[in-house]
Amino acid sequence: MTTSEAGTSRPGVTVGPTSEFSLFFRVKAGESESLRAALTDLQRTPGYRPGDYGMAVSTIHEARFVLFDDDKQLAFITSFDGPWDAYMEDFFTSGPTLALFDMIFRHSEGYDGLPDLAALKAFILGAQQRAAAYARNYGGTVKEIRKAQRVNAAFERVLDHPDAAEALRHPALQPLLDEAAG
Repeated sequence: MTTSEAGTSRPGVTVGPTSEFSLFFRVKAGESESLRAALTDLQRTPGYRPGDYGMAVSTIHEARFVLFDDDKQLAFITSFDGPWDAYMEDFFTSGPTLALFDMIFRHSEGYDGLPDLAALKAFILGAQQRAAAYARNYGGTVKEIRKAQRVNAAFERVLDHPDAAEALRHPALQPLLDEAAG
């Protein structure tokens, strides 16, 4: 595991090309119900619904919001690929994502909107806490994982094709067949 040096533009602990990112916000008094409604709206949005895999910021592995401390605090915890500055740029220019998160963050103390990228970075960095530890159970970027899934699906179609038996007898394909059987 490698970590970013303090003062670089990549906060959080990194493993390979992926960084963890943990943000903690104080919820404005009396706004926890409105915040829960905004989180429910986010969860119902295409790309963010359970089983959807099309988040607008395509370098995100996963993202979660957690209300805690009797709904007085909100955690946003995610991991993403690539440089932090590029992640922030994608986030800021992703239109729908920015609007959805605006609906959530407006319930947080210290939030004054996101008029520009500098304001977004300042707000985010003010809430960021570096993880004490971070590990991953798989390698690869989101892009690499999605490609591997497409290649696997294509290979499964080849295996299912009625004319594939003869071609699959070639010794060069044995490692693929061994992996498919495992």
